[in-house]
Amino acid sequence: MNINATLILQSIAMMIFVWFCMKFIWPPLLKAMDERREKIADGLAASDRAEKELEEAKSRADEQIKVARDKAGEIVEQANQRHGQILEQAKDDATAERKRQVSAAEAEISQSANQAREELRNAVAALAVAGAAKILEKEVDEQTHRELLDKLIAEL
Repeated sequence: MNINATLILQSIAMMIFVWFCMKFIWPPLLKAMDERREKIADGLAASDRAEKELEEAKSRADEQIKVARDKAGEIVEQANQRHGQILEQAKDDATAERKRQVSAAEAEISQSANQAREELRNAVAALAVAGAAKILEKEVDEQTHRELLDKLIAEL
């Protein structure tokens, strides 16, 4: 093998190229790779944190939904109880109103019956006086007439 100047010059040029690359190109590449590695690690860590926060948020949401359902159930139960109370009160009010109307109707019937009796007494008294006048064939004077009517009314 013959070592000549070309091989030596090529070797020196290669060493200068390697030294130049190691001195000026390799450090920025390593720095960029390290920065990229750190960004990726930070992104993965943020992803893990976000995943944990999402799970915590889901569990809190589920708990809030459970509490809301329980509260809704309580509200429905209270509404049903209030519905029952309102129905009971309405029944009591209706019963009281029915009793009031029945007593008012009974009072009106009693008043109408008393009025009808009074009218019947007056009519019977008038018929009795008319019958007595025909029997006697004479007119009884006003004072006597009034006394007879009062007497008949008292008897009826």
